[in-house]
Amino acid sequence: MFHKEGFKIIIIALVIVIGLSLLANVFFLHPTIRGGVIISLIILLLLILQFFRNPKRNFSPNSNQVLSSVDGKVVVIEEVFEKEYFKDKRLQVSVFMSPINVHVTRYPVGGTVTYSKYHPGKYLVAWHPKASEENERTTVVVKNDVIGEVLFRQIAGALAKRIVNYAEEGQKVEQTTDSGFIKFGSRVDIFLPLDAKIKVELNQKVKGGISIIAEK
Repeated sequence: MFHKEGFKIIIIALVIVIGLSLLANVFFLHPTIRGGVIISLIILLLLILQFFRNPKRNFSPNSNQVLSSVDGKVVVIEEVFEKEYFKDKRLQVSVFMSPINVHVTRYPVGGTVTYSKYHPGKYLVAWHPKASEENERTTVVVKNDVIGEVLFRQIAGALAKRIVNYAEEGQKVEQTTDSGFIKFGSRVDIFLPLDAKIKVELNQKVKGGISIIAEK
């Protein structure tokens, strides 16, 4: 299964691969060169397909838990001052996505969207300290009845040129459902209340909608 955000790109890539493969049969008479070109095109298509995959998973929503929004590796766990929305101290957990990870962004908690904003910006590498404030990004806050307000931020990386965000203020959302997609992008920051109990460690690999980030 593939995510809807990849349908157009997959179709275009498929047409290009087929077209260039046909041209390779015409212009490259040497079988080794022709075969090398066609194999390279197929590999490129497979990379695009795996990037936009959206595997089925057995989710178990829980109002007492904050689940990971994305697949990836935990790269930050620290207390910070969140200056955009809360304007006070929060616990930040950041997950970095490599190009081979599933890039669907999911709601870490269920509740009501109280804030949703897109910020144009730079394309610094995702692990850069200033990426969270200077890169292209979206900020979404969901108010949960048990945990309170949870902020999560999609952050574009060096390769990303577009972030898709489905969240609208006032919208009722369910935990683990799609909140967006980062096309060729790479990081999500989650900001939690200071009394949240963190359930992950640095460098731990997590899965979106499955791994528990924190509990109340």
